[in-house]
Amino acid sequence: MHPRLVLTAALLLAFGSPAHAQAPRPGGELVFVLGSESPSYDAHREETFGLIHPAAPHYSTLLRVDPTDASGTRVIGDLAESWTASKDGLTYTFKIRRGVKFHDGSTLAARDVKASYDKIITPPPGVMSPRKGQYAVVEALEAPDAETVIFRLKHPSAGFLSGLASPWNWIYKAEILAKDPHWYERNILGSGPFTFVEHVKGSHWVGRKFADYWDRGRPYLDGYRAIFIPNTAARVAAVRGERALIEPRAFNPSARDVLVAALGSRIVVKESPWDCALWVVPHHEKRPWDDPRVRRALTLAVDRWNGSKALSKITIVKEVGGVQVPGTTYAATEAELGQLAGYGRDIEAARREARRLLREAGVPDGFAFVFNNRNLPEPYEPLGIWLVDQWKKIGLNATVRMLESAAWFHALRTGDFEVSLDGQCGYIVEPDLDLYKFLSSDRTDASYGRFTDRALDALYDRQARARDVDERRRIVREFEKRLLDEQAHVIPTLWWHRIVPHHARVRGWTITPSHFLNGQLDTVWLAE
Repeated sequence: MHPRLVLTAALLLAFGSPAHAQAPRPGGELVFVLGSESPSYDAHREETFGLIHPAAPHYSTLLRVDPTDASGTRVIGDLAESWTASKDGLTYTFKIRRGVKFHDGSTLAARDVKASYDKIITPPPGVMSPRKGQYAVVEALEAPDAETVIFRLKHPSAGFLSGLASPWNWIYKAEILAKDPHWYERNILGSGPFTFVEHVKGSHWVGRKFADYWDRGRPYLDGYRAIFIPNTAARVAAVRGERALIEPRAFNPSARDVLVAALGSRIVVKESPWDCALWVVPHHEKRPWDDPRVRRALTLAVDRWNGSKALSKITIVKEVGGVQVPGTTYAATEAELGQLAGYGRDIEAARREARRLLREAGVPDGFAFVFNNRNLPEPYEPLGIWLVDQWKKIGLNATVRMLESAAWFHALRTGDFEVSLDGQCGYIVEPDLDLYKFLSSDRTDASYGRFTDRALDALYDRQARARDVDERRRIVREFEKRLLDEQAHVIPTLWWHRIVPHHARVRGWTITPSHFLNGQLDTVWLAE
């Protein structure tokens, strides 16, 4: 666990009761509700909870985060039965479990792990891999026999094992990838605890227990059903009416209070800091966003401290922070944040400076632009309304272009925007994983601003190699200063706060700072 990671769990049921100590009970179907669906089925290219929640139970990964660890940082094996690291930290050797079956009955082997990671790290032409920048440290990947996978690194990496524990790194069948690397965008075939039954777009997704799952005795559930309901109030009503037992992403404070008032001891509420933030991305290849003065004006206009007070009452944002989750090992202190543009307490002084920069850059008062946003009510819509109001105060007029998830991702990936809201949600609080998104666009497909900044790239590489925590923290501060202040490549908003109310019947599910974790459902069971 990170030493400064603060986790809270508001348990509104006495979860220390004898019922909680029961042995897992087999059987039953877990029904959960989601607000979004994914544009494709390929986790190697997607970044949305609309895929990870319904489809993760179908897949295995090489490593995973321990599903019982509330910090969301403890790495354990999934397909990897064991592993060793060389003394110089440059070679990691993994032994793959024997007898693991894909859902079509074929045997999973080291070649499948290698083929999956090859697709992630060095995708073939025409295949997108937004997280490939996380694995730039990998020099070579080998599968010398059916049970061994070897990663050889260019230099030691403090966050390498955490990177391999990504819940997005589903292991696909090598034979299929060799024939068609796009096959998994349209089809499901894994080796996880549940087999795929059906997906009816706009309605539901169903999975059933895999009888030949390698971890004997699991999963406990007979199956699960995800129901897709975009409207927040309707999702709350589904949980309140017990048509769904949990919404695994989060609800806002108002929804939490409604459910507690209605269900009392039948509901459990778990809360946690959240490795999630929304970032405003200006398109650096379009004027006037190619000018750092104009980008800096955007961030100087935003009153984060008072915004936090108001928005945290109505949606799932709360903490003011920089490039790391507030309160964690490598996060900036409030004093350090105060040295960055847009984090000062004197908002009027900041806005005067913003207007001066706009005049200096030749941007006229009343300048109008289109601001892309995702049509999700939590927290994209309220955050977008707030930002537009903040920018009006320095003479900028933004017209919001609301896009459903697939269109929003497409616009970001193709550059069809002037300024856009962009999401960054991590799966482990770790600089290597949280900062890769902000590298030059030729280093990662997830950097949508279309900028090249070799100084920023070099700082990322330096922090990744640092062994000493204090040294690494200093480098992260330098990275943060260049990204958010000197170049204002992205404009930060607020960090999220995770609130998950669920029915007390749901057991074996642990909240973490990432809504991408604990999606395999192999530990979850239903009490009577």
